[in-house]
Amino acid sequence: MSQLVPPHGSPSLKPLLLQGEEREEELKRAKGLKRVPMTSRETSDLIMMGIGAFTPLGGFMGRDDWKSCCDDFKMVSKKGLFWPIPITLSAEQATADGIAAGSEIALVDTETDTLMGTMKVSEKYGIDKKHECERVFRTTDEAHPGVQKVMDQGPVNLAGPVKVLSESYYPERFDIYQRPAEARKAFEDRGWSTVAALQLRNPMHGSHAYLAWVAIEVCDGVYLHQLVGKLKAGDIPAEVRVKAIEALVSKYFRKERVIQGGYPMEMRYAGPREALLHGSSVRITAAAISSWAVTMPVSVTTMAPSTRRRSSTRSPRTPCACAPRYGLDLLLLRVRRDGLYEDLPARLQGGHRR
Repeated sequence: MSQLVPPHGSPSLKPLLLQGEEREEELKRAKGLKRVPMTSRETSDLIMMGIGAFTPLGGFMGRDDWKSCCDDFKMVSKKGLFWPIPITLSAEQATADGIAAGSEIALVDTETDTLMGTMKVSEKYGIDKKHECERVFRTTDEAHPGVQKVMDQGPVNLAGPVKVLSESYYPERFDIYQRPAEARKAFEDRGWSTVAALQLRNPMHGSHAYLAWVAIEVCDGVYLHQLVGKLKAGDIPAEVRVKAIEALVSKYFRKERVIQGGYPMEMRYAGPREALLHGSSVRITAAAISSWAVTMPVSVTTMAPSTRRRSSTRSPRTPCACAPRYGLDLLLLRVRRDGLYEDLPARLQGGHRR
């Protein structure tokens, strides 16, 4: 029996990616369906549902879930399940007018012209884009990349269950690309029951590495959960970051205590809400539980050179005691099997495990 906690909101993973003959049959059928273009963000969200990283979502959200996610961080269709950002599919008015509720559509990635999946449309609805931006991003300034993405959406959202047919170029482009089921199996193969997950969209700072070393003192291992989806212009490309982190890990980490995995989510730049969305994905993917999860460093300052390398004789209490001195702005959580979130620092003060 697995000692890992269940995914967020579900007793098991719910991947929507079709395989084998079922996929081939759906691909043939999709050729006769009306094609609806998707943005890069919508495509990445579809892939996240496909690999089960957005468990328990079964498709793009309807109006009630869109509004409750914006206003209350909850999904009404899932009995109030916590979800911080709406996962939606937009369409231009002319496209939406030609789609009837109950009909099926083919979902196409506009950047690669790849058939990504199919959806049975259960609902069409308009949204207040400014309201979504105010609630999710706390701004309507279109200079903000996430706001701009929302404001550029079509005026109509389409909702319904999906079938996913492709993971796009991610499995081929990134060696670290990893599906939640694969990550969970890797933990079980190593006998890990306590996992600390560190989500990254930049190369590891000295303080990121220090946090990971601290986590190794209290957990069986560390999962470096790297975002390989699309970023805003000017951010460090995923290919560069992956190489930088691999160089650090190969030289300064014990291989048996760390696993790296990449996931295809696109950054929304939604601040605390995005931290919570990635945190939910970390729980689904990394099963960071019956354990302590060190997830989502929101902003971290550079640590003094003398503290960057861990000493084998350093007291296990030192990390927690010194962390505030270096301005670490963290979300330190203990996530228990019953789903409660508790502060980790007290545990760090009390001792460590290897």
